[in-house]
Amino acid sequence: MFLVGLTGGIASGKSSVIQVFQQLGCAVIDVDVIARHVVQPGYPAHRRIVEAFGTEVLLENGDINRKVLGDLIFNQPDRRHLLNTITHPEIRKEMMKETFKYFLRGYRYVILDIPLLFETKKLLKYMKHTVVVYCDRDTQLARLMHRNSLSREDAEARIEAQLPLKDKVRMARHVLDNSGEWSVTKRQVVLLHAELERSLEYLPLRLGVLTGLVGLAGLLYLLTHYLLPSP
Repeated sequence: MFLVGLTGGIASGKSSVIQVFQQLGCAVIDVDVIARHVVQPGYPAHRRIVEAFGTEVLLENGDINRKVLGDLIFNQPDRRHLLNTITHPEIRKEMMKETFKYFLRGYRYVILDIPLLFETKKLLKYMKHTVVVYCDRDTQLARLMHRNSLSREDAEARIEAQLPLKDKVRMARHVLDNSGEWSVTKRQVVLLHAELERSLEYLPLRLGVLTGLVGLAGLLYLLTHYLLPSP
């Protein structure tokens, strides 16, 4: 098995592309969903966040108030780093658990939906392939204004707050261009899925696991038949 990191930009169409991969039967892990999951009450990250930032970051039901927490770390690199040191290890743990489940079910690759894949770079080293869902700036602006009922100024401000898609394209191994007709984009997704399915990059890990299991079985055989006393 190998990992495929998929990202995009606001209003680039990443969610729609993910839906196509899921319709094709692909394994998809949404890192944002995991990030929300690991800070729920009862989880270690929740307790540590409250210890670090105080009870003012809690809602009445005990959940983390994401807006208040976001305001606390806004433009404060030290506090943002502290939050990342709390949440990132827990996110990676859950990510690996989900990945292992798909490994056991025989999937050749797993897609990780990571909005800030190239911005944080924390998970890049785990990705065999990286994919960017791209659209040109004018299309992105028009879609965002229509989707969120924003003025041109507000939409431009939201786009400017992110790493430009053209920069992500330069760093990605694969690019899905969603600037035009959706049927064209969907065909690109189908072709990429076929390419990834044909890849033999999943073999090393599976062979390694099989070799380890054979070695373990051999060790157990020796312990059972030669080292342990007969009844």
